[in-house]
Amino acid sequence: MIYQGNAITVSRDDDDDAVAKLTFDLQGESVNKLSGAVISELDEAVKAIQSDKGLKGLILTSAKEAFIVGADITEFQAMFGKGAEFLESMLHRVHGIFNAIEDLPFPTVTAINGLALGGGCEVLLTTDFRVMSDKAQIGLPETQLGILPGWGGCVRLPRLIGADNAIEWIAGGTQNQAGAALKVGAVDAVVPAERLEEAARDILARAIAGELDYRVRREEKQRPLMLNPIEQMMTFETAKGYVAGKAGPHYPAPVEAIKVIQKGAGEERSRAQAIEAKAFAKLAMTDVAFNLVGLFMNDQVVKKKGGQYEKQARPVKQAAVLGAGIMGGGIAYQSASKGTPILMKDIKDDAIELGLKEARKLFAKQVERKKLTTEQMAEKLTNIRPTLSYGDFGHVDLVVEAVVENPKVKGAVLTEVEGLVGEETILASNTSTISITRLAKNLKRPENFCGMHFFNPVHRMPLVEVIRGEKTGDAAVAATVAYARAMGKTPIVVNDCPGFLVNRVLFPYFGGFSLLMQQGADFQRVDRIMERFGWPMGPAYLLDVVGLDTAVHAGEVMAEGFPERMGSLGGEAKGEGGGKSAIQAMFENDRLGQKNDKGFYAYEEDKKGKPKKVTDKAAIELIKSVVKETREFSDEDIIARMMVPLCLETVRCLEDDIVGSAAEADMALIYGIGFPPFRGGALRYIDAMGVDAFVKLADGLAEELGPLYAPTEKLREMAKAGEVFYPAPVQR
Repeated sequence: MIYQGNAITVSRDDDDDAVAKLTFDLQGESVNKLSGAVISELDEAVKAIQSDKGLKGLILTSAKEAFIVGADITEFQAMFGKGAEFLESMLHRVHGIFNAIEDLPFPTVTAINGLALGGGCEVLLTTDFRVMSDKAQIGLPETQLGILPGWGGCVRLPRLIGADNAIEWIAGGTQNQAGAALKVGAVDAVVPAERLEEAARDILARAIAGELDYRVRREEKQRPLMLNPIEQMMTFETAKGYVAGKAGPHYPAPVEAIKVIQKGAGEERSRAQAIEAKAFAKLAMTDVAFNLVGLFMNDQVVKKKGGQYEKQARPVKQAAVLGAGIMGGGIAYQSASKGTPILMKDIKDDAIELGLKEARKLFAKQVERKKLTTEQMAEKLTNIRPTLSYGDFGHVDLVVEAVVENPKVKGAVLTEVEGLVGEETILASNTSTISITRLAKNLKRPENFCGMHFFNPVHRMPLVEVIRGEKTGDAAVAATVAYARAMGKTPIVVNDCPGFLVNRVLFPYFGGFSLLMQQGADFQRVDRIMERFGWPMGPAYLLDVVGLDTAVHAGEVMAEGFPERMGSLGGEAKGEGGGKSAIQAMFENDRLGQKNDKGFYAYEEDKKGKPKKVTDKAAIELIKSVVKETREFSDEDIIARMMVPLCLETVRCLEDDIVGSAAEADMALIYGIGFPPFRGGALRYIDAMGVDAFVKLADGLAEELGPLYAPTEKLREMAKAGEVFYPAPVQR
């Protein structure tokens, strides 16, 4: 044994004792991660290799299913908190270790057996050769965290696969299949997993024998990029324009990564790495990076909780959906596409046909994008079995009820199906507003019933709210969470209340919008401001997409549930000042949004057949009828008026135990309604402003606008105590 650590061992290869084998195998973990401790071990391991004068070659390998999934992201926020100078120093240290691997006096090869991402990908770029399992994937996803590859990725990858390919990989943050990696030259060979080490040994033996020139490989990675001025301009300037347009103004990392590659293109290794380190430290100091790393951590919390439920669940091998149509077809498609067979039942042939048409359309798009072959599409479509009867429901493990959003209709359908399924079958209602406890009242087995709220369109929206009613049992929740995960969704368990979590939080946001309309704000300007703030669409546009009839119905539910602060959402305002809301005015004038091509905007088909919004003078005139006074609002006023009620309702949901943690609340808003990811979520947004500053802002608005803007007592206590929703990570 040349070196033995907790995560890394270096031993002589069984086939040739002149070859060292460095194996990553982090003890006590299911995957290899590059924490600070592992990097220190790597330093010691490389020094041990350098000291062994009898070696002629080195193989890097992994004893786990993945090669290395990346750096240990749990350390990032504490590390970023130490400042840019510390980060640059740390990066230079890591560069020194990685350069030492690259500069070993003999050839080196990496055997890539599984995922090699971020820092893991940067490790394998240090060796002279790379052999990849046909099931493995590699990539540099750092820009998705608001940073860029900082351990040599921006320097080595462009020299290995060309600047244009490297820009695509790094700016896009993609995970790349073995075939794609081989095609661009990121790896030298792709083989079946069982032949991986054999292939790595073969390449190394050929390099040791002089058949393959490893020194030429090194020179190519360490010298400046061979691009003339015209090639540089064509490559970098074109890419910056395209990537900036795609990433948007709130995500600077992709464009910054291109600039780093460009600045380092004419430099040798050490100077190019210094440019990379400086840019990494600069990005790491931004709120965007802090929030996106926090988002990753929150996502891990949600996945871990989902996994815990899944362990307790009875598997769903056969599902059913009641109610075909667009929503039922979307649920059927999602289930079938991920491998769970599903019955799709309705009482009308035309509804069944509509559901099948929706599923076929979605599968056809997958074929167009070359994600599926026609044969695979046909096979997956057989997972959907349309039916007009309950004939096979005795063998179903879970039924999703997705009929019209009416408590009487839903109640009748649920009671009917309960009598026709097995005693252990789970019933789940895809309701967006109706109380699960209320729907369970006439069921004989309420413990087997819960909510399963999908967001539209089902195939795109990642969130599923799993709603626990007063009598819902743990087995029902666990099975529904497991099924949602099997469908490729992110389930978040919430407790029952009007609107559950996401709609309960969203409607105060619409309430803030209605109050702005009553005070003469221009809805198109409000949309533009909130879109610049980071929302995918402004509130008026979002209401058109949701449907004004749906918004009125949900607003009435919210007004009934929370009359003190949301009474104005139920048609005629009962709160401050009274009067009709803009939403109600649209609905009463049969302006339902995209579903009938007129709402706050009018809608025309674009070239792809999708609805395109255009200004409609009739809508502008209609808004004038709800205006009670005309006031001037700054951009900051509008943002505060919109965001404060949404954030406060998120706080209330956490305090009322509707949602289990700040992480789950923030992820639900990001996945469910498109809360700007770079802002981290509503509770992280409050933390960023400062709880005390947020309370003062809310109090100032509440004096004029009423209870919708009033902070809770607990939030006031947090402000006084200097507490936050996300305590700072411990610095190690």
